[in-house]
Amino acid sequence: MIVILTQDVKGKGKAGDVVKVSDGYARNMLLPKGLAKEATQGNVRSLEKQKAIAEEKHEEKKAAARKQAEKLENITVEIHSKGGDNGKLFGSITSKDIADALESQEGLKVDKKKIDLPAPIKQTGVQKVTIKLFEGVSAKVKVKVTAD
Repeated sequence: MIVILTQDVKGKGKAGDVVKVSDGYARNMLLPKGLAKEATQGNVRSLEKQKAIAEEKHEEKKAAARKQAEKLENITVEIHSKGGDNGKLFGSITSKDIADALESQEGLKVDKKKIDLPAPIKQTGVQKVTIKLFEGVSAKVKVKVTAD
């Protein structure tokens, strides 16, 4: 029997996959528990429509991320921190500090988990920080750190 999985089934496939399973497995396990539905022509067409809608939403999100990346590329964020001699800071600048500065200075909300900072910034100066906005879309923001 050919069925459309409505949820992920271990060993069979992921939700939305059209798979062939034995008749008994489909009638006794998958269909009663709501893990799958029969692959009739109507169900297959509705699945294709749902996939098309999901793909369209995915593309919209990617386009919005590209637009935000263009804005972020031209931004220089200034962060003030206490520092000592030779440009060393007493503390360090973390991804949370950068996210807060982006929100307060530019009004852009960026999740701190999306900021790719290999190590906290401990020196004054200008550094480029990568922000991963969406799969395949990232932006480099200039962070200017000054000591008080």
